[in-house]
Amino acid sequence: MQIAVYARVSTQRQAQFQTTEQQLERLFAHAQAQGWSLQPERVFRDDGYSGAHLRRPGLERLRDAVATARLDRILITAPDRLARNFVHQVLLVEELEKYGAEVVFLDRPMSRDPHDQLLLQIRGAVAEYERTLITERMRRGRLRKLRSGTLLPWTQPPYGYRLDPDRPRDPAGVRLDEAEAAVVRDLFARFTDEG
Repeated sequence: MQIAVYARVSTQRQAQFQTTEQQLERLFAHAQAQGWSLQPERVFRDDGYSGAHLRRPGLERLRDAVATARLDRILITAPDRLARNFVHQVLLVEELEKYGAEVVFLDRPMSRDPHDQLLLQIRGAVAEYERTLITERMRRGRLRKLRSGTLLPWTQPPYGYRLDPDRPRDPAGVRLDEAEAAVVRDLFARFTDEG
């Protein structure tokens, strides 16, 4: 049996905390318990990619592999790892199954039973709602930090300044770049010189 696995986390911070590795461990353990062998080239992952978007390198490689190679099963821990948007989930599952690959979610195995399909739709809608809530909370948090002066409004510093690489958005981490600052001073001096 030809199987593949797919794992995804949304942020680089999650990737640093090994949550992709945790997903892969569960997927490998499930495959091993079923007696299935998993080839390294059949492991697809996206570290730091939002499930709200379909353009993800690991997902694109998985879709290409399914279209060009015979895969029997694709293991994924949960539907929201495939996509946060319910419509995207349905489209992806249909696309993968069109090529003969059965999509198996470990957290909630699917069947053609109408109850299972309804539950999948509800979970997809909840995942999409959760993503919207997270986005809104992050926007409000950033806005609050901007207004209080604890977050810089830009990620690229103006010419003549450098950012602390460990705290790039912290105003306390902004430093003067003496070489560039000298150029800025010279330009201002020339501009203000009446001669």
